[in-house]
Amino acid sequence: MAPQAPSAIELAAGIRAGERGDLARGITLVESQRADHRAQAQELLALLLPHTGGAHRIGVTGVPGVGKSTFLDAFGMHLSEQGLRVAVLAVDPSSSLSGGSILGDKARMHRLAQEATAFIRPSPSGLTLGGVARRTRESMLLCEAAGFDVILIETVGVGQSETVVADMVDFFLVLMLPGAGDELQGIKKGILELADAMAINKADGDNVARAQRAVRDVQAALHYLRPKEESWQPQACVISAQEETGLAELWELLQEHRRLLQENGRLKVRRQEQRGHWMWAQIEERLLETFRHHPKIAAALAEVEAEVSAGSLPPTAAADRLLALFQGQES
Repeated sequence: MAPQAPSAIELAAGIRAGERGDLARGITLVESQRADHRAQAQELLALLLPHTGGAHRIGVTGVPGVGKSTFLDAFGMHLSEQGLRVAVLAVDPSSSLSGGSILGDKARMHRLAQEATAFIRPSPSGLTLGGVARRTRESMLLCEAAGFDVILIETVGVGQSETVVADMVDFFLVLMLPGAGDELQGIKKGILELADAMAINKADGDNVARAQRAVRDVQAALHYLRPKEESWQPQACVISAQEETGLAELWELLQEHRRLLQENGRLKVRRQEQRGHWMWAQIEERLLETFRHHPKIAAALAEVEAEVSAGSLPPTAAADRLLALFQGQES
């Protein structure tokens, strides 16, 4: 007979006590799409919510190949060596066949993965926009309740909706490569507007001079953008995750940003805004799920999709038809 799964109350107690196994089980629970698991996950979140909100929430994004995992391994170790507990929520691209993670970020953060005070959780991004997993917010809250001081959220890269990431963190860091003067041409203005800082990575060897030029280019670009916070002008810096240079200065930058937000009350406001974004994300997800499982939609969807694919029905007309069915306005 299989052992009985722990209750929400037992999981909450284990997570609050820092039990890594219970934290992993809790995250698996909130990621589950089963109806019975969803109810238990809601109970777990309700129990833990009063114990959340204290961590430094940091989002990390950047183009593929910029070295996000190498950076997080080095930066996470730098923070751990200062006595901080670090959790990394590493979001992998999903396999279109299995829905599972395909890159294995945990294997690439080999040092941090062995650190007793650190926790790494790779999760598939699924169909979620913005390079975040479907339950990244909930996973972050569970890590906070477990007592982690810093939570780093790694995204799959500069994607379609980076606002999803920016809306759930306190600091949004964009990693770039040396030669960013050319690279800036390919980055959407919206990404620059969301950034609290941009770090030129791989500033080592022959890249040092190029990285310094890149910083000047980025600083010039940031100067023309309206900052998110009146008290904070987005910064640009140079780092090398490989040689672990510039990491201490970057951490000082993040701490200064947090101090300013705390002093002017903006951190409290951001927490309120983050809860609001979470609510609306849940509403949108549940509405889409309800829409797809509606009996009339389920019966008509394949035919409508076939007509759209064949070019015999405009997508706008298809959407109107399906929404009319959903709203009971069409038989």
